[in-house]
Amino acid sequence: MRVLVVEDERKLAQVLASALETECYDVVVAATGEDGFFRANAERFDLVVLDVMLPGRSGFDILRTLRQRRIDTPVLMLTARDGVDDRVRGLDLGADDYLVKPFAIAELLARIRALTRRGRSSDIVRLKAADLEIDLVARRAMRGDRPLDLTVREFDLLEYLLRHQGHPVSRDMLARDVWKEPRRATPIDNVIDVQMTRLRRKVDVEGSVRLIHTVRGVGFVLKDER
Repeated sequence: MRVLVVEDERKLAQVLASALETECYDVVVAATGEDGFFRANAERFDLVVLDVMLPGRSGFDILRTLRQRRIDTPVLMLTARDGVDDRVRGLDLGADDYLVKPFAIAELLARIRALTRRGRSSDIVRLKAADLEIDLVARRAMRGDRPLDLTVREFDLLEYLLRHQGHPVSRDMLARDVWKEPRRATPIDNVIDVQMTRLRRKVDVEGSVRLIHTVRGVGFVLKDER
């Protein structure tokens, strides 16, 4: 998959390119708004990582023109400003996601994986890990031949873990993407931990291979460690 990174901070652009290349993406870096705009128009990409503040042409201007020209490549916007107005403006112009600097590279990669999957999400009806399988259409979960009696929240949580299988997810990511509460004044870490404990009791019963793991200082990961 080809990713265009439009970022004028040289060190950050190098870090992003290196991280993406490690994940086997084909990365093109543009250091100015004009160069980024030209490449996004002239070449085919699976995703654009677009900084807001750029020399020559702002990320907002680039995004607006791309959408006016019916170029629907997924766009993840980066900004140093955490104002609600800026995020709303970017989303209204057609951004698919928004990340505020500074951010963890792991979260950036998780969001990119989610965005690059959206184009083919309709083709995915089942997610699997070891003998765990969920049916996204019927919203049914099985561990081997054992059906799992999950609440709506537990199913959404399990789906999120499976979509990020093998990659740690933080409590902040879960609060934003599963609970849909990115700006809550009071953290919901305890709520998340309680739900995760209940989900583990249903998924990782005695005698089965443990799939849901705690990553100390980070969050959780679903993976088969056999």
